[in-house]
Amino acid sequence: MWPMSIATLGECKVASPYERTVSDTARVPVRIIQDGTTTDPDERSFELAGPRAKLFFEPSKSRAGIVTCGGLCPGLNNVIRSIFLELHHRYGLTKVLGFRGGYQGLDPSRGQPPVKLTTEYVDDIHREGGTVLGTSRGPVDTAVAVDNLIRLGVDILFTIGGDGTQRGGNDLYLEAQKRGHPLAVVGVPKTVDNDVAFVTRTFGFQTAVEEAARILVCAHMEAHSVENGISLVKVMGRDAGFIAAGATIASQDVNFTLIPEVPFKLEGDNGFLMALEKRILRRRHAVVVVAEGAGQDLMKASTTQQDASGNVKLQDVGPFLRQNIEAHFKARKIPTVVRYFDPSYLIRSVKADAEDAVLCDLFARNAVHAAMAGKTGLVIGYLHDLFIHLPITMLAKQRKRIDPDSQIWQAVLASTGQSPRFT
Repeated sequence: MWPMSIATLGECKVASPYERTVSDTARVPVRIIQDGTTTDPDERSFELAGPRAKLFFEPSKSRAGIVTCGGLCPGLNNVIRSIFLELHHRYGLTKVLGFRGGYQGLDPSRGQPPVKLTTEYVDDIHREGGTVLGTSRGPVDTAVAVDNLIRLGVDILFTIGGDGTQRGGNDLYLEAQKRGHPLAVVGVPKTVDNDVAFVTRTFGFQTAVEEAARILVCAHMEAHSVENGISLVKVMGRDAGFIAAGATIASQDVNFTLIPEVPFKLEGDNGFLMALEKRILRRRHAVVVVAEGAGQDLMKASTTQQDASGNVKLQDVGPFLRQNIEAHFKARKIPTVVRYFDPSYLIRSVKADAEDAVLCDLFARNAVHAAMAGKTGLVIGYLHDLFIHLPITMLAKQRKRIDPDSQIWQAVLASTGQSPRFT
């Protein structure tokens, strides 16, 4: 059984500004669908997020900090803005710092001094992509960071980032606990790949799908405008193909979608290249979408390198696939025109669309509710259309991926007409 309880800093004695509040006893089950004949052995449930009747922190005497880490994602500025406005307008907390340049901004010897957030500072930031605070990858010396947080009088830290960022945030909370400093660390999960467990949809994902689908319109036009045109589009998705699948379904112009969850072979009668050849001979054009983490087993890496976040560096499947496509058709003496698109950084650096902007706001405000109640070591989750408190330690337990038997993958197969597996 995984730990489901949420750590708290102590007894809450301060009255909340909210009249309608949520009890700590309100729970959200992991599974809501039952077959009616058996008892589900998975009886785990999460604490429901929302404002509490009593606060741990006295707003007039407290100071909060916000940090953004890792790669860009649509909606980062929306989250920053909504956290600040919830703290400032609803809870009356006037001292909020923005740590710049990711976790290195928590180390005064490495980063720039933090900026004081004001209503004027955050006024228009949601209209732009990226993060006004800047970002970086990699950890920070936990002891040094906590020393700095204590020196600055920071009681609450909001960490906006992926699983590595959130594990780092948990380390900060535990280190502060050793020092006897009550530090609430609350995370807002950020990944454009939409692969966080117990989060139905991460902010920025919908925008990324929309942008990818827009690019697929151009890719389809390129392929359709020449004889035997092939457009190959690589999108983000290290371990999960949600962007590739979502953009495929949205565009309805894709003929082959390759994702990490469904291994494929290039060669052979039932391989991808032969399927692509049959498509070209029959329809004279094709659009192929590949997620960045797909086909890694087909490429031989000389060494296993890691990036600053500790992730294994992926081989670049886009150029690899393009080279193999061109070589295959050349060997078969079939003339083709191959166009390669890599819009990864364009997709993740745009501003959030309206739907993601709403989601960002709700993630942010629920993070503030949790922090003001003295809850710590948690990430705000989003499950069954409800916001929940998810222990940070659970993020390392599993990652959300596409089930080949799921409705979304079956929709991809129906849209593209491709074989369920290229073997």
